[in-house]
Amino acid sequence: MVTATMNEGDGSMIAAGIRVKSLGSAKSKAQLKALLLVAPLLVFLLLVFVLPIALLLTRAVDNRAASAALPYTMSALSAWDEQSPPDEALFAAFAADLKQSPRDQIAEVAKRLNYYETGMRSMLLKTARTIRNAEPPYKAAFIAIDPNWETPHYWTIIKNASPPFTDYYLLASLDLERDASGAIGRVSAENAVHVDVLIRTFVVSASVTVICLFLGYPLAALIARSKGTVANTLLILVLLPFWTSLLVRTSAWVVLLQGRGVINSALIWLGLVDPARPLDLIYNRIGVLIAMTHILLPFMVLPIYSVMKSIPPVYLRAASSLGAPPASAFFRVYLPMSMPGVSAGGLLVFILALGYYITPALVGGPGDQMVSYFIAYYSNQVTNWGMAAALSTILLVAVLILYAVYNRIVGIDRLRIG
Repeated sequence: MVTATMNEGDGSMIAAGIRVKSLGSAKSKAQLKALLLVAPLLVFLLLVFVLPIALLLTRAVDNRAASAALPYTMSALSAWDEQSPPDEALFAAFAADLKQSPRDQIAEVAKRLNYYETGMRSMLLKTARTIRNAEPPYKAAFIAIDPNWETPHYWTIIKNASPPFTDYYLLASLDLERDASGAIGRVSAENAVHVDVLIRTFVVSASVTVICLFLGYPLAALIARSKGTVANTLLILVLLPFWTSLLVRTSAWVVLLQGRGVINSALIWLGLVDPARPLDLIYNRIGVLIAMTHILLPFMVLPIYSVMKSIPPVYLRAASSLGAPPASAFFRVYLPMSMPGVSAGGLLVFILALGYYITPALVGGPGDQMVSYFIAYYSNQVTNWGMAAALSTILLVAVLILYAVYNRIVGIDRLRIG
């Protein structure tokens, strides 16, 4: 009997193990099916979104153009002490590279060297055109083209541009540079612009976030407390800007804010403004803040509204019944419960404002352009992909730091968007 009981117990354990194994297999199959369903979307995001961004960001440290176009020169420069005048062997290696490398590669190298020393682009391109017909000895030929080739300073610049990776662009995006000894220092005052642009970007973004919070919080509370048609109408009015193009909304503010625009004309008609001195509302910081607040306000209202809608009204009535004044009930009960929506809306608005380009470009002045304007300038006008990538990297790192601080203080699990 004991043996039979043990066999029955073993059989039950084996059956339970089989069931657990079958359940695990079924769960694995379900996970595999789910992965196969989302695989096309993941591949699409990797190819269209993640990969292009990663390739752009690598331009911030990529410096392979010089070593690819001037291999013999870089090999000869590796043994040069940077103090003595360049010898004939170095000039011969440089001439060999200029003769065999394609013109577009030489032009790219010349453009990059010009970042280090103004005037090197024209100097190198002129030399590359002339030296193709030259014969040894090459040192005299180079000096005849431009006497600066006898100066070790210019060869030092070429040598510094030889490593495959460089921190030049990242340092330049922070208004820093390396001197001849390799030490990092600040650039001259007339060239120090990027730090001011970064500070301006954060100040404008923070200002817009604060304004959106002060305007959006009471509006979200009004929508949350309203009923029926009133609540639906207010919510539609909040969502209405999403149905209009960003460019159209920004252009509309140009019409409204200009010197003889709708707002100034109304104020002049009411006698509040001197017709000869209309309010200066556009092409300055005021216009940028007004236009960006109008565009980003729904991103503040909706997260706060979604949290407020879930707060039972009985909590405020309970606080009042216990003797709490309205202000105390709001600050000690209602406001803390709505903070997940406030923090979510603030984070969303601030991050979106950091990357704004069209609105400051249309309604702001030269001193109101944000970092996205300079990213577009470097990538579209001067074709300096290194600086564009470096500024993009700085902006991305700032957003990641902001996210980490938010997660540490508030907790990403408390983020409430809808």
